[in-house]
Amino acid sequence: MNGRFEAAGGAVGGGLLVAGTTSDAGKSVVTAGICRWLVRQGVRVAPFKAQNMSLNSFVTREGAEIGRAQAMQAAAARVEPSALMNPVLLKPGSDRSSQVVLLGKPVGELSAKGYHQGRQEQLLGTVTDCLAELRRTHDAVICEGAGSPAEINLRRTDIVNMGLARAARIPAVVVGDIDRGGVFASFFGTTALLSKEDQALVAGYLVNKFRGDVTLLEPGLEMLRGLTGRQTLGVLPFSHGLGIDEEDGLRVSLRGAVRESVVAPPHGAEVLRVAVCAVPLMSNFTDVDALAAEPGVVVRFVDRAEELADADLVVLPGTRGTVRALAWLRERGLADAIVRRAAEGRPVLGVCGGFQMLGERIEDDVESKAGVVDGLGLLPVRVRFAAEKTLARPAGEALGEPVTGYEIHHGVAEVTGGDEEFLDGCRSGSVWGTHWHGSLESDGFRRAFLRRVAAAAGRAFVPAPDTCFEALREEQLDRLGDLIEEHADTGALLRLIEQGVPEGLPFVPPGAP
Repeated sequence: MNGRFEAAGGAVGGGLLVAGTTSDAGKSVVTAGICRWLVRQGVRVAPFKAQNMSLNSFVTREGAEIGRAQAMQAAAARVEPSALMNPVLLKPGSDRSSQVVLLGKPVGELSAKGYHQGRQEQLLGTVTDCLAELRRTHDAVICEGAGSPAEINLRRTDIVNMGLARAARIPAVVVGDIDRGGVFASFFGTTALLSKEDQALVAGYLVNKFRGDVTLLEPGLEMLRGLTGRQTLGVLPFSHGLGIDEEDGLRVSLRGAVRESVVAPPHGAEVLRVAVCAVPLMSNFTDVDALAAEPGVVVRFVDRAEELADADLVVLPGTRGTVRALAWLRERGLADAIVRRAAEGRPVLGVCGGFQMLGERIEDDVESKAGVVDGLGLLPVRVRFAAEKTLARPAGEALGEPVTGYEIHHGVAEVTGGDEEFLDGCRSGSVWGTHWHGSLESDGFRRAFLRRVAAAAGRAFVPAPDTCFEALREEQLDRLGDLIEEHADTGALLRLIEQGVPEGLPFVPPGAP
């Protein structure tokens, strides 16, 4: 970019931390937007999140597991995702414990207390090494924080917010969600709760999800600058359909983009209704995004048996707790409803943990340690949980179409029969099961599958011939880049990335104790 970045010549590339006043303030999409804006300017940029807690993950080409949000941000930056971009991934297994994935590989289960009181501090060196390598090979690295940097109970062991900024000497901008209300108090309070050393790295604020006339906001922004000595670097308007590859929200990410399209009616005479069972510890629910991207496909998440009655397709998604999710299905009557619809020849699709639940038997001495548990008995499959996790990027053919996907599972499936092989799983009657995530993003295969579902459901639904999931994702990423380019002070952001922390940022009392 006019020679301003010189990472390829050996210098360290610029860096910026995107922190937030709260979880879900918009850090992920702002980070992606900055990445897309920079790469459109010719900057070689990479995303980074030191520590991510999410059940939505992805497998890189080298077989490493990282958060899906970082894979999405890599797509925004037009670079191949790598384990360097998300060195620590925490996958919750309960309210109190998580599987720790380090540099793309699982290294064990830890309680929240055990992680924060020991292991987390030990990982700071690994995290900073990964960031340093990315900065060495890229012009700029845009880092995403986690939660809030003002969680003073966790500051001593922090490796993802101000702990990272301090270690790497990079400036931070704080994003606040004005749609929730209280954004001025959140900005001021976040800053005032940080220590003097941490405050010295907080360079400004970004208002996110604003609705209305921005001139009405300007007096408050001026008062905030007077109180904190820091300017607001942009007011990003609320925009529907931008929650792509979220960490753990229950939003179908491409639904908004499709509904906002000028031409997106059903291609056939009828719509196709898809019910996704919102099982506990649901993982990679982004698998159904590609279904929601199809004109005429209506996707909703359900947790009651009666909500399956009018569904043309029921999806059992992945889960971090297969046995627990199976018990949940039975407790709510959903299991019986799924068995009945299968007996009636009505379509059911199980993906990963959902596939395992559809089988005859689950032997689990790893995840739940429940031993042998009966499955729903809808597929001729027996599952045994292995200590080693399968992480793969398979490719193949199904329904006469090429398909790619990715696998993340401890369960090893033994398929003993069925009417048809299906992506290393099988089909039996109207029930389909596979360990492959992301298969529905393959356009030709998705259309062929939907035609089979529509025929089995008796619906006059016809998939549109030209829906391209990758193109829709690119459009969304470009919209994120547009938000930054049109509504943020890109000159100020660029100076922070290139030149680092500005001098003389004032201290806002009282500061952290």
